[in-house]
Amino acid sequence: MRIDQFQRIIDETYGSRDAERGLERTFMWLVEEMGELARALRAEDHERKVEEFSDVLAWLTTTASLAGVDMAEAAARFAEGCPKCGRRPCACDRGRRGRS
Repeated sequence: MRIDQFQRIIDETYGSRDAERGLERTFMWLVEEMGELARALRAEDHERKVEEFSDVLAWLTTTASLAGVDMAEAAARFAEGCPKCGRRPCACDRGRRGRS
């Protein structure tokens, strides 16, 4: 599935509910899901990790939609590799991550 397809599916499935909740509260749900992912990463259960990564991806996507951001456009920033140095793998100073 392409990222634009995923964003469209998430919008069709949850868009009206997310719009009612609003950007700030939806973002708070994303942060909560990140905490659940952090806990899942410490576990041995692969299925739980998949579930939590998918939840974070869905909440990130719906937050982007509410903020007017196209996730395909956001992902395209990395199409040529590191957006700072333009290399794959990133050649930026390891102390200063290229993603910042």
